[in-house]
Amino acid sequence: MRRDDVATMGGLPRPGRALWGVILTLFAIWLAFAVGLNWGGVSENTFLLFAGNTERILHGELWRLFTAPLIHVPRVGSILFLLVGFYFLTPTLEQHWGGARLIRFLVLSALVAYGLQMLLGLALPASLSQKLVGEYWFSATPVLGAVSIAWALTFRGQTVRLFFVLPVSSRGLIVFVVGVSLLYLVTLEQMQCGLLAPFGGMLSGWLFGGDTPSPARRFWLKLRLAKLEREAKQDNRARKQRVARSGFKVIEGGKDDEDDRGPDGRMLN
Repeated sequence: MRRDDVATMGGLPRPGRALWGVILTLFAIWLAFAVGLNWGGVSENTFLLFAGNTERILHGELWRLFTAPLIHVPRVGSILFLLVGFYFLTPTLEQHWGGARLIRFLVLSALVAYGLQMLLGLALPASLSQKLVGEYWFSATPVLGAVSIAWALTFRGQTVRLFFVLPVSSRGLIVFVVGVSLLYLVTLEQMQCGLLAPFGGMLSGWLFGGDTPSPARRFWLKLRLAKLEREAKQDNRARKQRVARSGFKVIEGGKDDEDDRGPDGRMLN
């Protein structure tokens, strides 16, 4: 798919296998908890067992960092907005990147978003951390923010229909995503994911999806190149030191052109 095709393509998006797997997984987990909590007598503690909790993660319950983006409260609005967002924004990224890179991007975005929120929560005073992070945090909202930023940076100058009606440019989408997160932060209106994780998701969208190659990959390639250059210099110095220790000398070879001439001044064969 060419980037210029994004704004003009008609019909509904066509998710690939990777995206369908993500959408169906999120919906299936949401449905299981919705049925279990509302009809099956499942305790809320069972749900919170998979939610993020900074203190418990630091005490070894590492699975929470991986399961937190997968669970959502059993309300229709909590899952519908996310799935619709993934459905309309992510297919073009999947076609542009491929399924494998998309899955890596989604996983890394979730880990970076919640990992960064954990670190900030530990660095901030307890009273402020409680307001901005909360005791439990979960949902894939930060990942959708990462997808939005990645889409806007990958398809610069293109448009997307916000809420299915309002055409918004890629720059406008960035302003909308950042602006909404800032409004939640200013009003301290608590989100399921916490108030800091969305900004980590936006950072992930730029780091891992801002371009091809992504800024993170370009940085990694520069590190690899610098490492190879250092190794080449070290090998060169080591080779010179081995030659110096061996006692061998380089003897200049070759003769002047005059030495190759015979008595009559002609070149010898």
